[in-house]
Amino acid sequence: MRAMNIGIFDSGIGGMTLLHQAMVLMPRENFIFYADTDHVPYGTKTREQVITYVDEVIRFMADHDCKAIVIACNTATAVAAELMRSKYQPIPIIGIEPAVKPAVAESEGKRVLVVATPLTVHENKLQKLVERVDDEHLVDLMELPGLVEFAERGEFVSDSVTAYLREKFLGYTLERYGELVLGCTHFNYFKDSFRALIPPQIHIIDGSLGTVRQLMRVLDARHELLEPIADRSVSWEQYKNDICVRYFESGREITDSAKLETIRQLHERLEKMRKI
Repeated sequence: MRAMNIGIFDSGIGGMTLLHQAMVLMPRENFIFYADTDHVPYGTKTREQVITYVDEVIRFMADHDCKAIVIACNTATAVAAELMRSKYQPIPIIGIEPAVKPAVAESEGKRVLVVATPLTVHENKLQKLVERVDDEHLVDLMELPGLVEFAERGEFVSDSVTAYLREKFLGYTLERYGELVLGCTHFNYFKDSFRALIPPQIHIIDGSLGTVRQLMRVLDARHELLEPIADRSVSWEQYKNDICVRYFESGREITDSAKLETIRQLHERLEKMRKI
């Protein structure tokens, strides 16, 4: 019998953050990663456009023997996850969302800053999440649309990135904050840039690890989880040459050696960012 796949997708390279974490914890699995580069970024599109894009991707995943599908995009999760679960059952569809709940729990009364795309910030799903967990009204939301564009250009550490973030932080007394929530998977590439600008007491938190843990729980309950690695300290370096991943751009498989080398470099960066 042909081995089933785990499908992970995003509008662009941001979802590789979640793929990378999944590769570390589930190195025996087969993965399909789909970057919808024809339509990136999702965060500035309309709800109707995003729903159409996500439907196309999940149909592709279903046709490619995926036993589970992960929406590695906060915007797509907020807009389309529930609709897709209804349409494509019984395939489990796991979505990512900003890690607001653990951030509020760990903030010890300090403020929490959630940075995300404009559509995620204004979507009802995030508003309801904040209302549910933010009893003391500690959470502030900030839109960072430009950071997705920097990421898609492969520009992670530069004077332009620093200037963009510094301008966005103007007006915020960062000493009052205890948690910075990265509410877009693209933002994980910039952990070092964030770290250089924010006070040391601020913790940086994202939803990738929690989402992969949920994926593992779902697969385990269905008796479809292959030899997970329980130790978070395991290095991606130990398994990187043995992990089976096929990469697609809006349905077109990536076979070009130059593009595959770029992907390898992105994984190298994500491994560094995973340790910040």
